[in-house]
Amino acid sequence: MILGAVLAGGQSSRFGSDKALANVKGHTLLSLAVSKLSGWCDKVVVVGRDEAPTPTLPDWPGPGMGPLGGIAAALRLARQEGFDLVLTIGVDSLGLPDDLPARLDPAPAYVADQPVIALWPAHAEGAVVKILESDARHSMMALAEAVGARAITLPAATININTPADLASVPDHGSE
Repeated sequence: MILGAVLAGGQSSRFGSDKALANVKGHTLLSLAVSKLSGWCDKVVVVGRDEAPTPTLPDWPGPGMGPLGGIAAALRLARQEGFDLVLTIGVDSLGLPDDLPARLDPAPAYVADQPVIALWPAHAEGAVVKILESDARHSMMALAEAVGARAITLPAATININTPADLASVPDHGSE
């Protein structure tokens, strides 16, 4: 079973407002991310915010830990609820290929230029907690290295929205 987790706890500092609520063709980035994961996963959660169109989780062990805090929360829930895998995406990831889970299989694997897009085994919880509790660098690459994750490359159509200019340059994707 796969738990899908939308990482939505960022401060959107480069964006200037709550990026998760930015619109693309009448849909928020948050609703698009939840919809995309819903097609692949047995359950979807949003991590790092209180309100979403699906159940939410706070970052764990606390806020302000970047994407690793969101991943730790999702992996913890996965372990508690018996999920084997966690598929993570950022709230700002558009243009993901329909076969993303197959491209990331077997886990652990991540997208080279957007490492928050990843497939993690639930047992990776211990590795992320160890990183968060240490003085080591708290980065996605530290987690990838700790669990032996492999990098994959996605088609150029994958977009990461960080600024209003990024959002303005989104091609006509429809509601993906």
